[in-house]
Amino acid sequence: MAKEITVYYDKEGDYFEVMFEKKKGYFKETSNDAVMEKVDENGAVIGFSILNISALQNKPLEVSLNYNAA
Repeated sequence: MAKEITVYYDKEGDYFEVMFEKKKGYFKETSNDAVMEKVDENGAVIGFSILNISALQNKPLEVSLNYNAA
């Protein structure tokens, strides 16, 4: 069964967001200051955001998220 992923980019705010599921949750820090992961009430990752994404041009970005596609 296919899942829908939502991708949002705000050029003015230099903000990029990917949501794997549309449900309540909250953002929490990751090992990279630019990346926040969104988790549901059980702690499962349901998305992530990247701040100042334009600063990453030609630079790799690596962050571990505990995403478990059910």
